[in-house]
Amino acid sequence: MTTTSPKPTRATKDSKAPRPQPDLSFELALGQGRLVCGIDEVGRGPLAGPVVAAAVVLPPDGLPAHVARAINDSKALSQRVREELEPEIRAHALAVALAEASAAEIDDLNIHKATLLAMARAYAALPGEAPAVALIDGKFKPALPCLAEAIVKGDGRSQSIAAASIVAKVARDREMARLAALHPQYGWERNAGYPTPEHLDALRQHGVTAHHRVSFAPVRAQKALAD
Repeated sequence: MTTTSPKPTRATKDSKAPRPQPDLSFELALGQGRLVCGIDEVGRGPLAGPVVAAAVVLPPDGLPAHVARAINDSKALSQRVREELEPEIRAHALAVALAEASAAEIDDLNIHKATLLAMARAYAALPGEAPAVALIDGKFKPALPCLAEAIVKGDGRSQSIAAASIVAKVARDREMARLAALHPQYGWERNAGYPTPEHLDALRQHGVTAHHRVSFAPVRAQKALAD
């Protein structure tokens, strides 16, 4: 007699392993008692606005438990949760700094180089003692005057990088909301400058602003039509 395995239920199909929480493994392994900062950026993909980077130095023991349990890659969190966590991060971090590269710099340098520039600026803007180690989200490292380690998907693995990702995301969203008040046609307070149908339609109807990235194909094509 043959037996068959039971079919998976919907609950089984829909269940997912819990997302691992970012921890201090990289900080402890690379810091070795030295000051460590996490660096992350937000805004590589939008058609408008700056790319924003944050650098965050956490205490040696990391964030308080109630914050550490909630923290993660900013993309995995709702806007409400990010807005709640950002002041907690600032309150408990040893140092926080923000920096950006403008749309004009992105067009001049390309988005990759502009992202690294914003990261380097964020590190340089940190108050107090300069960190001896920087943990960078992604594959590439900016030019820094310290030991730097690039960590793929670091915003979901390192508590310092996750904290930086939240601070950068909140700051950039606020900046895009500010710019949206100047240019309400594009819906930047909702789409943060990303190429949503709303933004693309507005680009066709209203044209290119000084905050658009002309080096990005949809903007370049629209500008060519207008010229």
